[in-house]
Amino acid sequence: MILRFLGGVGEVGGNKVLLECKGYRVLLDFGMSFSEKRKFYSEPWLSPRAWEDLAGLGIVPEIEGAYRFQPEEAEPLDAVFISHSHADHSGCLSLLRRDVPVYCGETTKTILEALSVVRPRGLENDLEGLSLIAFRTGSRIRVGPIEVEPIHVDHSVPGSYGFLIGTPNGSLVYTGDYRLHGNKPEMTVDFIEGASASDPEAMITEGTNALDGEAIGELDVRDKLNRIVLGSKGLVLADFSMADLDRLNTFLEVAEESGRRMAIPMRQAHLLRALKGDRGLRPPDPEADDRILVYKRSKRSYYDWEEELLDRCRAIGAEEVKRSQEKLILACPFQDLREIIRIGPEPGSCYLLSTSEPFNEEMELERERLINWLDHFGVPMYRVHCSGHAMPNEIRRSVEKVGPRRVYPIHTEHPGLLAKFLSGIAEARVPEIGKAEEI
Repeated sequence: MILRFLGGVGEVGGNKVLLECKGYRVLLDFGMSFSEKRKFYSEPWLSPRAWEDLAGLGIVPEIEGAYRFQPEEAEPLDAVFISHSHADHSGCLSLLRRDVPVYCGETTKTILEALSVVRPRGLENDLEGLSLIAFRTGSRIRVGPIEVEPIHVDHSVPGSYGFLIGTPNGSLVYTGDYRLHGNKPEMTVDFIEGASASDPEAMITEGTNALDGEAIGELDVRDKLNRIVLGSKGLVLADFSMADLDRLNTFLEVAEESGRRMAIPMRQAHLLRALKGDRGLRPPDPEADDRILVYKRSKRSYYDWEEELLDRCRAIGAEEVKRSQEKLILACPFQDLREIIRIGPEPGSCYLLSTSEPFNEEMELERERLINWLDHFGVPMYRVHCSGHAMPNEIRRSVEKVGPRRVYPIHTEHPGLLAKFLSGIAEARVPEIGKAEEI
């Protein structure tokens, strides 16, 4: 068994781990490396438009038989396994050959397909022709001599999994992204217990929070948000991840307790409708939940999916928001900030930033722009967030419980720090991009 780390090394995200065993090749996650992409592009003004824009600049690695733009003579990858729907784990799927099967959780499949509808079609958003094969906890997928068992983990997006991988050369554990301080720690405990029973030769773990992690849970977030919203007299603006259902439910509870309603973007309402039939989620229903309104952005025309939403849901526009500021929490991600020009937040309004801290220069610049907007309108900002990633002590306890002989920290800007932190319970090795690791 050979591992090649093709992404996620010394960076947060961009995970791509190639597993080779007896002539079979399986890719664990196929995420876009945003740190590499930001070296050359600044979207939307300068964006990659063709395959050569990504491959020629080394933004995506060379993987024989992986990309639909390569000559078809090469043998295709045998499979791709996606741990969850975040783009730093799935963002290269648009580039994949259509004869390569993609395995992902049922919820992840729904999210990927729903988001592909609401985002502009293009080089990096084209799932047409892909074979997305859904699994759930308890599934076992065999690819030649490789058997993959997905087990759910708790993360900031539903439908997240880690993988237990069996081969003739021993077993491997891949965590994906996980945490133990969220609303469903028992899911991650299930994964850790299953991983421990597999007696793994190696474990690949994320380490996002090696530095600056803030160990608070979703209930802490709820309490803090509740105090802030109850003390606010004007409009409450909020920015949080569209697919983070835990955070959406927290905001809905806070809205209800404060006598407000929650206005969400149309694309988020579309995602909720797509998830409505998920047997394990029970997401809020924008058509039936009285706490939810759908914010109708002012546009000359609407897509079919938007028209359907406006027909089925209670919609509210900028003028209505302006007249009812004390009665609303408006979900307003960074890309929708121009809407507050038409709304004009009243004195006493506030902005709740409920996302991760910026961890690169581009995110720092985005934060500066956000502050400029808020300064212009006289709107103070509060940051209240619960990380979707494990804290260092959670990682160490997990590795100790699983008991691998070797551990590889990825999905972190500080892999060397984490390797030292994990030393003594396993042989901790910092992987190198493209270098073969024999297990």
